[in-house]
Amino acid sequence: MNTIDINSDLGESFGQWHMGDDARMLTVVSSANIACGFHAGDPAGMRATLKAAAANQVCCGAHVGYPDIQGFGRREMNMADDDLTASVIYQIGALAGLARAAGTRVSYVKPHGALYNTIAHDRRQGMAVINAIKDYNASLPLVVLAGSPLAQLAREQGLQVVAEAFADRAYHQDGTLVSRREAGAVLHDTQAIASRMVQLVREGGVVSVESVFTPISAQSICVHGDSPGAVEMAIKVRAALEQEGIQIAPFCPGEQQIKRTGWRPCWK
Repeated sequence: MNTIDINSDLGESFGQWHMGDDARMLTVVSSANIACGFHAGDPAGMRATLKAAAANQVCCGAHVGYPDIQGFGRREMNMADDDLTASVIYQIGALAGLARAAGTRVSYVKPHGALYNTIAHDRRQGMAVINAIKDYNASLPLVVLAGSPLAQLAREQGLQVVAEAFADRAYHQDGTLVSRREAGAVLHDTQAIASRMVQLVREGGVVSVESVFTPISAQSICVHGDSPGAVEMAIKVRAALEQEGIQIAPFCPGEQQIKRTGWRPCWK
């Protein structure tokens, strides 16, 4: 590949509680997954992040999660199908309203935390999220873990799928992420992470914790905005990729694609 997207989870501050450096991160990434108020984020902070993303010409996505502020959306929840579908629609709609006021649009959906990990393999909850997107706006791409069963399920349901790899997470040889409960699950050496992402793009995979080269086909790379030194990590990753002649560009619909496909946000 000669082009790749870099995304980060932003807009996750809440009231007086501050999370990450959105302003600096938005000068590095090409896509921003913006919290929708369920796992993190409040209306004022979400609006500010959307306005900053628009100013930096960064593509905006709805970072939907379980209703779990206290657990930062990282606790599994066995929600009923209708409840989960409705909650995802609610979150996309809330962010879309703020995005419209900020002069931008919601261009994709990326689940957060425990929801992201659960639906990667749980067909029932995966379908609940897919149905939410189909009911709200079936043109919105769904960002999923590269190689997960959810990717095929979403494609079968007619959604556009964007496969994602994680810069700062360790992988098993089967392509799954190492659990955050295990030592070494989160990576911190920025130079090693940058080299690893060049390998991902150039060779189509990374080396797993089992020391086995693991194929990963991804269109987007995530750098977690809440990780220590997240901005510096993103800068290193971007610089390493660009030094290899790899262009950083968002996967969301550009103006020409919008004209060709008729894609429009739901309020138009």
